[in-house]
Amino acid sequence: MLHLVNHPLITMKLNKMRDEKTNSKDFRTLLDEISSLMTYEVFKDVNLVSSGRKIKTPTGCEIDKLKLEHDIIIVPILRAGMGMSNGVVNMLPTARIGHIGLYRDEKTLKPVEYFCKMPHVNDPLVLVCDPMLATGGSAIDAVTIMKEKGFKNIRMLCLVGAPEGVEAFLKVHPDVELYLAALDDKLNEKGYILPGLGDAGDRIFGTL
Repeated sequence: MLHLVNHPLITMKLNKMRDEKTNSKDFRTLLDEISSLMTYEVFKDVNLVSSGRKIKTPTGCEIDKLKLEHDIIIVPILRAGMGMSNGVVNMLPTARIGHIGLYRDEKTLKPVEYFCKMPHVNDPLVLVCDPMLATGGSAIDAVTIMKEKGFKNIRMLCLVGAPEGVEAFLKVHPDVELYLAALDDKLNEKGYILPGLGDAGDRIFGTL
């Protein structure tokens, strides 16, 4: 299911990211901030349970110490997804971090896997992160790999998506919750999102 995280603070920050004059430092900061804000929406339905321990308040009362029902694994798709992981970790400092490496073949526009390493956690909630959902290929393959490794509770977090990518992703993974800050107009002939914000990886790491 597609979830559009429609909030004026996110839209304002995303608007600044779209500006071609925004430098890498500011681009990274904005991406951090948006990722943190979107984390609230992604985890709003996650249950809290007792940790089995008590905490004492300054008034002397004892209450249950709470924790999330599931351990969290954040999985950025290398390399651009790394730009989102800090923002999520700011909200979930106890989360584990996995990594999956996929790159897009410039001729076929298909993703190619070159790296995957995951923490060993029982029954986690896995959040796969990638700023751009263009053709959907990388996100589809990343989630497919997570399922092949036995993970069942998976969500996908992206900044900007194209209708073509969203349709392709949900066709293959209708059971995965997909979160976007914006659904843009279309893809161009090179597979870039329009109006988009350019190559997120290059803008994050200053490799333009």
